[in-house]
Amino acid sequence: MKRIIILIISLITGNIVFAQHARIVTSGSIEFEKTINMFAVKKQIMDAKPDPLDLQFYDAYKSRMPQFKKMQSTLVFGDNKSLFTPALSADNNLSLYGDAMAMQFNTVYNDYTTNTTVLQKELAGTFFLVKDTTRKIKWKITDETRDIAGYTCRRANGVILDSVYIVAFYTDKIWVSGGPESFNGLPGMILGVALPHENVTWYATKVNDMTVPPNTLIPPKKGKAMTWAELKENLHKTFNGTGPPGFYRRKVFAL
Repeated sequence: MKRIIILIISLITGNIVFAQHARIVTSGSIEFEKTINMFAVKKQIMDAKPDPLDLQFYDAYKSRMPQFKKMQSTLVFGDNKSLFTPALSADNNLSLYGDAMAMQFNTVYNDYTTNTTVLQKELAGTFFLVKDTTRKIKWKITDETRDIAGYTCRRANGVILDSVYIVAFYTDKIWVSGGPESFNGLPGMILGVALPHENVTWYATKVNDMTVPPNTLIPPKKGKAMTWAELKENLHKTFNGTGPPGFYRRKVFAL
């Protein structure tokens, strides 16, 4: 009798877990953690034939700062739309040598039904508002899987800006083709992204399955509206083609 009771409990528990895993999510919120290896920037410094003072600055930074910088953000989704918002933090815009990857300066709204995006980008105290089509990424889906935030995710590889390699993990249990920052275009929600060359990752830490009020998914409004091409031209004018140290080298347009 005891064995039968244990078997019944196991079957019930297994069915509950299966039901939760099989549930299709169409709205909710996702908490992301962005991690960047700050010490890896030394390779870029060496490749640029640095001044000795650059290396001294790097060594001083390394002696008092942690190797990995972590930042939080939230993606709210529903009605085939999403809104990515970085969490407010005192060091959101602090980095080593102006490394754009070590900052969080984007608020991103995507409407996947109309394939439109509104991206508010803050750089050097100036706000830019990009209104354009959603980013197009050519993905190649693989058979590799990984568990992220309780979801089995499949790996996909992609390339942006002609040469920036991306690894993404998505779940088809969340029926919105979005992800953190401007990453999208897979048959489900992206819960993990890595840019290996840039030493940066975004991984979901928690998925909240809930109904999202329509007034939550509102595009950002601050800044002069422009397209991606106009933003690129505007930034070159604003920074005279140079920008903060490492600004263009770190491919700010990858975000």
